Amino acid sequence: MSQAATIGPAGMTEQEVTAARRRAILSCAVGNFFELFDFTIYGFFAVAIARAFYPSGSMYGAFATFGAAFLMRPVGAIVIGAYGDRKGRRAALVITIVLMALATGLTGMIPTYQSIGIWAPLMLMVCRLLQGFSTGGEWGGAAAFLVEYSKPNQRGLTGAWQQFSTQIGSLSGSSSALLLSSLLSQDDFYSWGWRIPFLCGFILGPIGYYLRKKVNETPAFTRTVVAKTVERAPLRVAFREFPLRMLQAFGVSIVGCIANFVFVVYLTSYAINTMKLPPSTAFTCAVCSGLVVVTLTPFVGAATDRFGRRPFILACALLNLVFDYPLFVLAIHGGTFWTLLAALMINASFQGLYTGTIPSILAEMFPTRVRYTGLSVSYGFAVVMFGGFAPFISTLLVDLTGNPYAPAFYIMTGGALSAIAILSMREFRNVSLE
Repeated sequence: MSQAATIGPAGMTEQEVTAARRRAILSCAVGNFFELFDFTIYGFFAVAIARAFYPSGSMYGAFATFGAAFLMRPVGAIVIGAYGDRKGRRAALVITIVLMALATGLTGMIPTYQSIGIWAPLMLMVCRLLQGFSTGGEWGGAAAFLVEYSKPNQRGLTGAWQQFSTQIGSLSGSSSALLLSSLLSQDDFYSWGWRIPFLCGFILGPIGYYLRKKVNETPAFTRTVVAKTVERAPLRVAFREFPLRMLQAFGVSIVGCIANFVFVVYLTSYAINTMKLPPSTAFTCAVCSGLVVVTLTPFVGAATDRFGRRPFILACALLNLVFDYPLFVLAIHGGTFWTLLAALMINASFQGLYTGTIPSILAEMFPTRVRYTGLSVSYGFAVVMFGGFAPFISTLLVDLTGNPYAPAFYIMTGGALSAIAILSMREFRNVSLE
């Protein structure tokens, strides 16, 4: 059987298949950028949101609402993941971007607590829950879509574009926070400036929708349809046939979720509120951290195609286990721009090992008929249990213990759990997707 016949519709030449693959990867990555930019900007504007929607400006309220969105990620993973395994990856990804654009744009239009009282945080909560539902279906769908479109020996590199575009989205969020906090007075930034990136959701959403509607379904899912092996209940099948892999995928995902949200979201907000660094200074550190992750992600993805997935993600878990406490001491005890920058950038180098590996390693653990559901649900539960509430838990740990370095032990626990999961699993590099 020819290569073209194997990876693309019958009658397509190899050049046509290559062009279709490139177009599909680009459309998925661009849509994923829009989706994750919309979702992550909340964290970078958490201080402004707390002042706008909570009467005392409490970070507990802002971080609780931030975390609540993650409660819906497993729900989105289950519902949209099952839909994607039954109806196709493209159809599911079109739904996610429409939901995200709507929820994000509406967030930027909610009146303040001073204007409408308790309705303000309630409306914010509804929008965040809808964002969480959408992202729960987006992450796994994008990873499955890219890996299924890739060449067999380039799944690590191709899958890494999912996290590359995600990190570009996150980096754009932190950059928008830096830009607005630098250009606007603090009064203008906190009163209306923070709304601008949210309102962009109304613009970015239709672009992502258009791009995703113009691509073909993945060859792997198309073969599943032709072979009539599409599962009617993919969640039940995933837990019945692959329970250990579901548990391992959950464990592998933990460390990156905790480290990202504690270092980038919590520590940036802590630097503004407690260390009293100017917002533009703290956001500059977050932007530089994001640049490190973005730069490393595709190179790590390509390296995993040569050396395997397990060594890189195990290194991420062990480095977080060993070095996160010293990094917290460096950032907080140092108390300066330079110490915060150093801590965030060093941890970002650990995070690059995770982002370059996680899409391909999770996608290869499940066959096509349950891939969307399997990796979405396992990753979604890891995010909600160890990621979304990480800023809230970190704030609580500091208040309960009086130790500003307490969140480091939270990340170190995640590193240990991920290391155990990684050591218990075999290498899945280049296994058959079927």
